[in-house]
Amino acid sequence: MELSGAIPILAVNGGSSSLKFALFAFNPDDERQGSEQVMAEGAIEEIGQHESHLWVKTPSEILEDFHVSCPDWDKAVDWMLKVLTRPGLPLPLAIGHRFVSGGPHALHHQMIGDSFQELMQQALPYAPLHVPLNMAIVEAVTQRFPDMPQAACFDTVFHRDLPEIASRLPLPRDLWDRGMRKYGFHGLSYEYIVDTLGDRARGRVIIAHLGNGSSLAAISNGRSLDTTMGLTPTGGVIMGTRPGDLDPGALLFLMNVPGYEAPQLSHVLNHLSGLMGISAMTGDMAALLASSDPRAIQAVEMFAYSIRKAIGALTAALGGIDTLVFTGGIGEHVSAIRQKICKPLAFCHIELDDAANEHNARIISRPSSLVQVAVIPTNENLMIARHTYQLWREHPQK
Repeated sequence: MELSGAIPILAVNGGSSSLKFALFAFNPDDERQGSEQVMAEGAIEEIGQHESHLWVKTPSEILEDFHVSCPDWDKAVDWMLKVLTRPGLPLPLAIGHRFVSGGPHALHHQMIGDSFQELMQQALPYAPLHVPLNMAIVEAVTQRFPDMPQAACFDTVFHRDLPEIASRLPLPRDLWDRGMRKYGFHGLSYEYIVDTLGDRARGRVIIAHLGNGSSLAAISNGRSLDTTMGLTPTGGVIMGTRPGDLDPGALLFLMNVPGYEAPQLSHVLNHLSGLMGISAMTGDMAALLASSDPRAIQAVEMFAYSIRKAIGALTAALGGIDTLVFTGGIGEHVSAIRQKICKPLAFCHIELDDAANEHNARIISRPSSLVQVAVIPTNENLMIARHTYQLWREHPQK
């Protein structure tokens, strides 16, 4: 699929075990948001497993759908570039990457240059699992296309103007100067939802991005006023394998238990907790909902309870709520979870339409509901591509 005169931009979004990507065409003569077109999109899933699933499609057809050997990120990038350089698809003029955190010094999305490695070293303590993964993808692209302009799009940028009352941690004040504060994450997803809401984002909005990693944000006049994730993506609500907020004393307690040194604690907090820890089975919501095991049922109930509490707290921060948006894999597709979250929130004037909710409709609240409840599929790749295109135009490569 070729578009004459279009500027092809590739968006790359690496997760814990998947690499999602999308090739967009931008029209340099049309600056309107929404004028860009998807040329191709796909993913490599279950990276590091015995077999990985690779698929690529255009708006009209499936180009690739097969299993490959993909033991690491270098090989994943190799496969991605191989399928995207097939006849009919243009080589991108720039590639944008999602970075979970930019740390205290990355306040804007930026082109990746000579000083970027140092910037990411400074950001490493704030997302120790994610930053090395993001950098590995950048390096793999650089090895294959040394002259390719690349951009970094940070999830933390959306929350950069959080009020200090929300972002300051209740710790000794000098730690603020060392970068210890609430950063917030899932910013590219929140930005897309805000853009999609349009004028409705001027009101009091809570966005629940629910997936393997979950967070919520309180939005007023399109700006982030508070969010559930904090210094790192480990905090906030209960997640697939992460616990969310914990009593700090629990960690001090574990530090005195043999076998719970820092590396072991990190593994427990990031891979063995949350839904996985509660159920002792899995962090996958679909599997938990399908199980009759009491531990699985409890995990689901605790997840919904955690989200409800967060909605209540963010409603207080906003001084009320006009719109509640569900997005992310669980938020978009799992009606049972949305029901468990919303039904007890009737006191917040949330009235769910059960039939609309069951069918994952765009609006799942009743017409009489004072709070509109919406389901909006997120599109982080589009936001990555938009920012990358703008940066590429502002910083032309020599």
